[in-house]
Amino acid sequence: MDITFRTEEGIFNYRACAVTLRDGKILAMKDERSPYCYLPGGRVALGETAEEALLREVREELGVEARIVRPLWLNQAFFTEEVSGERYHELCLYFLTDLSGTALDDKGDTFTLAEGRHTHQFEWLDLDSLRDTYFYPNFLKEAIFSLPESLTIRCEYE
Repeated sequence: MDITFRTEEGIFNYRACAVTLRDGKILAMKDERSPYCYLPGGRVALGETAEEALLREVREELGVEARIVRPLWLNQAFFTEEVSGERYHELCLYFLTDLSGTALDDKGDTFTLAEGRHTHQFEWLDLDSLRDTYFYPNFLKEAIFSLPESLTIRCEYE
């Protein structure tokens, strides 16, 4: 069971996301439900560590085995989701992740993969143009240029 629940005030989520960099680009995705780009990853299940969740989500979404390099951020996010209009309180652990040496090396800068009944479009986004890209979370548009050496706790209000 995913660690997410609804209240009268909104939705709480606990997630883990992969920050994967290659040649001045970051791997992002979007699906048929969202007009914006976001990072691979997903909800942590009850009894699962954030690291286990991240590796599982990368396996499910990308079909490859990732290697976690190190944790980067624990982001406490408070936002209204653009598509549903629902209020969220989300805790997300962001991990620097290595996907080199996997089948993704041959996929090119854009590719599409299916996960169950969902279709994911992946793209290696240029870091220099990330500020102008329809991309969430917003804090990454600046923070990506100075990755912390150890886990950093931060808070974001959108």
